[in-house]
Amino acid sequence: MTTLELSKQRAPRNHTITISKEDRVRLLPKLITSMPKHSMTSPMTGTIHGDCHDWAKVLPPNYVDLLFLDPPYNLDKSFNGKKFSRQNVEDYTAWLDTTLVALKPLLKPTATIYICGDWFSSLSIFQAASKHFIVRNRITWEREKGRGAKANWKNSSEDIWFCTASEEYTFNIESVKLRRKVIAPYTLPNGQPKDWSRDTEGNFRDTHPSNLWTDITIPFWSMPENTDHPTQKSEKLLAKIILASTNAEDFVLDPFLGSGTTSVVAKKLGRKFLGIEIDEKYCLLATRRLELADISKTVQGFADGIFWERNTLAEQQAISKNSNNLEI
Repeated sequence: MTTLELSKQRAPRNHTITISKEDRVRLLPKLITSMPKHSMTSPMTGTIHGDCHDWAKVLPPNYVDLLFLDPPYNLDKSFNGKKFSRQNVEDYTAWLDTTLVALKPLLKPTATIYICGDWFSSLSIFQAASKHFIVRNRITWEREKGRGAKANWKNSSEDIWFCTASEEYTFNIESVKLRRKVIAPYTLPNGQPKDWSRDTEGNFRDTHPSNLWTDITIPFWSMPENTDHPTQKSEKLLAKIILASTNAEDFVLDPFLGSGTTSVVAKKLGRKFLGIEIDEKYCLLATRRLELADISKTVQGFADGIFWERNTLAEQQAISKNSNNLEI
């Protein structure tokens, strides 16, 4: 097990990735921190420690195939001591619009854009995104634990808005099938399965994905991808998006990188990538995770080219089959 120590003690089975003083010294030189004085003519890859609004002014135009935008949601939240305060809807919409204006020139005409939010920020996302892109769908994914509430319905879902820069875009439907258990299998007169298959662990059907995702596990302490970032997205979620909307060697940009999930999954899936993050600690976590991606390409919940339903035995066996059993 890699020794990445923090001041607080962690259980022996806790795989949360952390950064020691020694790691910080080693990883800091790998961050991109010096902004060019003039506009760049070719893209760079890696992790930028800085503000995406500033860097968007010098990055080259028309090179991004996929923009994954996971900005702070419109709520009170602390990110490693940096606070984002809830705004009124109009102000948050204006802030998001400013962000899209800054990033839009970086996109190819065939680019795809995904924008994350919750129920409260969804109105702002639609208003801002529809000014600049073609809004094609809204994905809703289930947070299996949800956020507690005593005087309201528990908030157990988040949204991802699916947009494109034009009518020409990539969507690889066959790359993102979901393997589901068949509860009431239907057979042909000869007894053979119809649109499903038998397995030693049960009956399964490979289905095309919908805009309702109930198979996402939020990273937690026993998962090797877990970090202390408060709003970390799972690698499985990003794998779906990257496989659906890019091809090998396409370029993926995440301007609010957080702890690095987008870049890590892009690397594992053979895409080029650039992440921008304003917090140094999260940049270092992203860089450490990129190192670990050289050792293991496993994405939990995705195996043999298929996404599996959450917490199924078959899912765990498929993951184990693809994994090199590395402890991180």
